[in-house]
Amino acid sequence: MSKKKRNLLWIDLVALILFVAIDQVTKYFAVLKLKNQPDIPIIKDVFELSYLENRGAAFGVLQNQKFFFLFVGVIILFVIVFVLFKIPDKKKYNMLHVFLILIASGGIGNMIDRLRFDYVVDFLSFVLINFPIFNVADMYVTVAMIGLAILILFVYKEEDLNFLSFKQKKFREIK
Repeated sequence: MSKKKRNLLWIDLVALILFVAIDQVTKYFAVLKLKNQPDIPIIKDVFELSYLENRGAAFGVLQNQKFFFLFVGVIILFVIVFVLFKIPDKKKYNMLHVFLILIASGGIGNMIDRLRFDYVVDFLSFVLINFPIFNVADMYVTVAMIGLAILILFVYKEEDLNFLSFKQKKFREIK
């Protein structure tokens, strides 16, 4: 592994820790200031802070499936780590690193909640459109998934993602 690759992975780790910490601090303050309190309007009839203990996934589906969420989360984290180690250390893959770290950070942030509380702390609410209440970790995952889709659909060519192939190189393969 090259020194540049090692440095990228260290940056990934530091960013992951920072993003998870930001998520956990915001949830801590949500519990401290919002639990058992009335909603706090930030922009009247548009956006408010509203405490919710979410025992399911997005839109409240799969309620009380803690072990399922933890299992899927761990598998996704293993896949992300695998991909991070496989990504070439070229500049064109920097955004891929960012998006994968955001997804991992969001997953870890919500897994910490599920392990500690058996639910995820949600507190951000767009009341204008009656959108489900969410948290910072959810924002990480959503933004990163949109960015990842854009990268895969519009930026990277198929050969740019060959590093993910499981095909074995033939001995003495001629190029």
